[in-house]
Amino acid sequence: MAQFGDTHVLCTATVTPVLPKWRMYSHEGWITAEYAMLPASTAKRSPREYKGRKGRSMEIERLIGRSLRTVVDLKALGERAITLDCDVIQADGGTRTAAITGAWVALHDALMALVEKGDLPRLPLTNQVAAISVGRVAGELLVDLDYKEDSHADVDMNIVGVPGRALIEIQGTGEKTPFDRAQLDDLLDRGQDAINQLLDLQNQVTGFRETPASADDSDAASSTGNITDAAEKHVDE
Repeated sequence: MAQFGDTHVLCTATVTPVLPKWRMYSHEGWITAEYAMLPASTAKRSPREYKGRKGRSMEIERLIGRSLRTVVDLKALGERAITLDCDVIQADGGTRTAAITGAWVALHDALMALVEKGDLPRLPLTNQVAAISVGRVAGELLVDLDYKEDSHADVDMNIVGVPGRALIEIQGTGEKTPFDRAQLDDLLDRGQDAINQLLDLQNQVTGFRETPASADDSDAASSTGNITDAAEKHVDE
């Protein structure tokens, strides 16, 4: 359960030995995600989302999936698929960033279970990943916006990052007014500080530390950088 303020997201990882048809015989695994806001997660009940529904949920599913694939050695994972289910049971902003941060912990635990069973010789995680929202509301720079803050934001941004202050994705919009480069830098700096706190909390929960890469793993490890101590701060969108 990823609980950041009043946003609660249940994150589950399911491992299957069957790959999508287009991925079969690739000798590599696959990480994907499904995301949904449960009907009573918001103040006013929303319709239940059924499989195949398009729009916002699909966009967030793709964000979660590509964020986590960035920190997994898919060749070392082997021909198996992992689906990350992120179900929002209570929403107060930041559901996508909470989902990414919590899904990494679920993914770590699922992969560790495979290692402990002897199905994998080593943990194929190459790094951590966490996400946070930042924004400017009435001229004030805020981190982890709740719904009220987000709905009145002049600038709203979601940031996905890894240790070492490297970034995976930035989603930013001037909701009411344009923002300049200096303001962008301030938002990124504040967001990356918060991501480091999230990464630190992930480490506290999982005990994860990057193990030295072997010669065969050097390419995968270099693509994601080195693990450092990390942390968390409660997330909103």
